[in-house]
Amino acid sequence: QVQLVESGGGLVQAGGSLRLSCVASESIFNLLVLDWYRQAPGKQRELVATITPGGRTNYADSVKGRFTISRDNAKHTVYLQMSSLKPEDTAVYLCNVQILGRDYWGQGTQVTVSS
Repeated sequence: QVQLVESGGGLVQAGGSLRLSCVASESIFNLLVLDWYRQAPGKQRELVATITPGGRTNYADSVKGRFTISRDNAKHTVYLQMSSLKPEDTAVYLCNVQILGRDYWGQGTQVTVSS
């Protein structure tokens, strides 16, 4: 059973930065595609960023140029560096992995951006 624990959220002013972390309990993490999602109140869950085991990345158009996803396989950790934050980035941010078609989610970390 893979467990994911996110941290690093908080309250920040528009234009500020935060770095989110997601630590996995299993070394299989290193072989997996890792995703960061976010969910704002009343909105559908949105895929924000993806990183492959080899380090290839992909981003939602809404965060390109502002967010950077990275991973440290030795620490079983994926990061999301968020810069130039906007009020519309306010959401619960969750990391996700899929193993054999099953989704595993962390509990999420709240990011609130004030204007």
